[in-house]
Amino acid sequence: MSANCVFCKIISGAIPATKIYEDDDVIAFNDIRPSAKVHFLLVPKLHIDSLLGCENEHQALLGKMLLLAPQLAKQQGLAGFKTLINTGVEGGQEVFHIHLHVMGGGNQSRNS
Repeated sequence: MSANCVFCKIISGAIPATKIYEDDDVIAFNDIRPSAKVHFLLVPKLHIDSLLGCENEHQALLGKMLLLAPQLAKQQGLAGFKTLINTGVEGGQEVFHIHLHVMGGGNQSRNS
């Protein structure tokens, strides 16, 4: 956990979020600035700043996130969806805690 990280604060319960899934390793919640009808984030509970900070030891966690994405998308009523991981400032990352965007249901920008 990082004391100044907004996602760590959501994970700890200090900041509320509309959760759609949670287990020991990850949490999923609706994006507060959605770019599609359905837009949620999959966030590992382990604080990793970005994809650039991932190591071999994170392989199972990253795989779990990718396998959860279609399951949760289906539960949210999506037959198709887009995934996105922004990495670094130049990659558009705003919160420096790795997270996977899952978006679908219309209003999706091709450049998100």
